[in-house]
Amino acid sequence: MPLIAALGMYDRPETMGANDRLWALLRDSLRDLGQEAPDALTRGDLAYVQGWLSPDLVFSQTCSLPYRAKLAGNVQIIATPDYDLQGCPAGHYRSVYVARRADGFATLDDVAGLDFAYNEALSHSGWAAPYADHATRGLNIRPSLRTGKHVASALAVATGSADYAAVDALTWEMIKAYDPFADLLQVIDHTPPSPALPFITAKTRDPARIRKTLAQAIAALSPADRAALHLHGLVDIPATAYLSLSIPPAPADI
Repeated sequence: MPLIAALGMYDRPETMGANDRLWALLRDSLRDLGQEAPDALTRGDLAYVQGWLSPDLVFSQTCSLPYRAKLAGNVQIIATPDYDLQGCPAGHYRSVYVARRADGFATLDDVAGLDFAYNEALSHSGWAAPYADHATRGLNIRPSLRTGKHVASALAVATGSADYAAVDALTWEMIKAYDPFADLLQVIDHTPPSPALPFITAKTRDPARIRKTLAQAIAALSPADRAALHLHGLVDIPATAYLSLSIPPAPADI
């Protein structure tokens, strides 16, 4: 299998160029240090679980639920990005609950128990965090629609296929910037913050070396590219902070 580098978690048409330029900077720095690195980012299936578990993984970004459920022990955390998200400490993010403006829902209590859209059963922000948040508040959650992507979950709410959804806060910022249907939605609440999506590498590689070159690559990005990716730097969050989070039941079991 060829060497893998991927940035699939926030890779959409408007950010692909910035992601490619970030990887080019990191790739060239790694090669200068004598480390093999693929020419281009991998997109498609190998940008996710299959690639994350490959011994040929050089660099990628994963969600915290796959990390604690499947990847711990098979990959190493390089660092956690800081997206400077409102209401979150450095290196953290949260989910925003979105509902249709026209429905008049104002709080999570208004929608709990109604049709909930989620992107994936293995998503922290789309499933694990809202599940835990509902449980803490003593609210019911009814996962009625699996959409495959956060953007699709938000669109499902906007078009009336679901009553509400939980969307990664950074993805929500991008939806507001790029997707006209965002005007049909409003944020009605948030989950508590948790560590953001970590950058990872295979367990056979040197994460400290990659972290140093990644920090340099982020600093070398143009202001426009850093703004497009919302990248403000790196934070060192230990693996134990991710592993301490709970693993929810599968939506199908609710």
